Amino acid sequence: MKTIRFTEDIYTYHIDFAGHVSNIVYIQWMEIGRLKLLEEAGMPAHEIMEKSRILPSLAATSIQYKKQLFLGETVHIELWLSQLRNVSAVMEFRFYNNGQELTASGQQKALFLNMEDRRPHRLAPEERQRFEPFLKADIGPESS
Repeated sequence: MKTIRFTEDIYTYHIDFAGHVSNIVYIQWMEIGRLKLLEEAGMPAHEIMEKSRILPSLAATSIQYKKQLFLGETVHIELWLSQLRNVSAVMEFRFYNNGQELTASGQQKALFLNMEDRRPHRLAPEERQRFEPFLKADIGPESS
């Protein structure tokens, strides 16, 4: 099973009025992660839309915040799939600080839509195979 791992530096524009990383920034990091997942699966966003005519679309996002992140820190992000269905997938995200403490966990459900009619697109076997290496059962928010 493959896990996508990457880091992001924290800059002043990530900080909210309370002096820590804004909640919305986690959603931006999830977007970066989704793009990295598509690339790793051999289906970069521009190709999945142009060649396969698939429009990945979010249906739900949830985030549980555990610990704050601050300016000058680096966030370490992991993601994988906990579900892969015929027309949808569930992505699991974990965010860690420099001390490898869990700062947040999140989940997003994405639908695969046909670009022409915006109806669900059933993954073909070869499309599904590209995502299967990233599939594992959810291991819980405290695990890495």
